[in-house]
Formats: sequence, C-alpha cells, structure tokens
Amino acid sequence: MSANPQPGPGDPTGEPAVTISAGLRLRVAFLLAILADALQLAVIPLFVEGAESPATDIVDVAMAAAMFFLLGWHWEFLPSFAAKLIPGVDLVPLWTLAVANVYRKAKRAVAVTGPGSEPR
Repeated sequence: MSANPQPGPGDPTGEPAVTISAGLRLRVAFLLAILADALQLAVIPLFVEGAESPATDIVDVAMAAAMFFLLGWHWEFLPSFAAKLIPGVDLVPLWTLAVANVYRKAKRAVAVTGPGSEPR
C-alpha cells in the first residue's frame, strides 16, 4: 500500500490517493482471509453459534485487525465482521470476498485514474 502526498487526479475531496498493489500485503491478506474462512468451515461446531461463540469472536477480531493493518480501512470489512455474528453465516467466505472486493475496487481506481490519464 502506498500513499501519494498529493491528491489524486480528479480527486474532489483533496485527500491523498491510496493504491493497493498486488504485492506482499495483498497476498498475505488473501492468505489470511482464506485460512480464516477455511478454519470456520472446517471446525463448524465451534463457530456455528454466531455471536455466542468465543472462537468466532477471536477469529473475527483478529481478522479485522489484520485486514486493517495490511490493507487499511475499507467499508467492505464491516459487513464481513458484522455478518459473522449471525449463526450459520460462517458458511459464506465473507473475509475472502471482502479482500477480493477491496482489490477489485483498488484495481479499478488505478485503471480509471492512472498516471497521465483523465478520470472517466
């Protein structure tokens, strides 16, 4: 993840442009997300209770912290964290989908506002 000190082209908010490359941080985030979702599927009896399961809470808080550290704050992580509190929703790989969506949006933002091009 790299941040430019100058606002991105066409950025109406004036905030610095943040891009996510397909580097080590993204690969680690994908690996952790896949492992967390696989763990919650493999050991369903520990995680099926949703919010009442301490194992679910530990994994989800750790994943939220890891994703924030690796990729920064993204709204995609909030539904993944909150939906895991509902019993049975652990069957859906929400962490993996959230990381994939963050990468997809970052890739699209770079393509639309690439260096030397006008935003579409």
